[in-house]
Amino acid sequence: MKTLRNSACLAVGLLLCGCNPLMQASLDTFKTTALGVQPLAVTAAQVEAVPYAQIKVTTDSSEGVLAKLRQQDDLEFWVASGKQVLLMRDGLVVRTVGLGINLDGTRFDGESPFKLGLQRLPDGYSSTRWIDVYQGPRVGLAVNSRFSRQDIENVTILDKDYALLRIDERIYIPELGFKATNRFWVRPDDGLILQSEQHLTPELFLKIVQLRPDREAVR
Repeated sequence: MKTLRNSACLAVGLLLCGCNPLMQASLDTFKTTALGVQPLAVTAAQVEAVPYAQIKVTTDSSEGVLAKLRQQDDLEFWVASGKQVLLMRDGLVVRTVGLGINLDGTRFDGESPFKLGLQRLPDGYSSTRWIDVYQGPRVGLAVNSRFSRQDIENVTILDKDYALLRIDERIYIPELGFKATNRFWVRPDDGLILQSEQHLTPELFLKIVQLRPDREAVR
């Protein structure tokens, strides 16, 4: 995980020093207020005006749009105009920067089920990964998970309807006694995750919507 952390730090630094295309776009960034989340009014025209794949991310207290500015092998770097950064692999957030209590690293025991494609997993498939949270510090926390297939659900993104397969991931962090359910809405044909709800740590919960999917990101 040290190699991932070092290469990620270098890439994030380069991205934040450069010109972020969202700074010129008419898209809002993350805004934290005492009143809670202030929903963004994002239009399809605004999204299409930025020549990058984009996601909308909602936390417990803020909401913002991020663009995919870099990809290193299967590691994707998503950056907001406020310099918040998500690192994702196959639709799962594996590291965050600028979101307060951050997730500092993720690695799997064996092959990642997200790399295999969630739409291909048998019902009840189990997996283990380890996460690092240096504010604490809590390093090498085991996250045990079990996946279950749900129904096809209709999801509307930017006024467009999708019929998506919902996959639930029930996670448990024994060292913290923490339990939660992550949810992923995937295209049944290729497994692309268009919407998700991810508990990255007990303190960090994200809702992620693909506003402009990367057409090459299929399973």
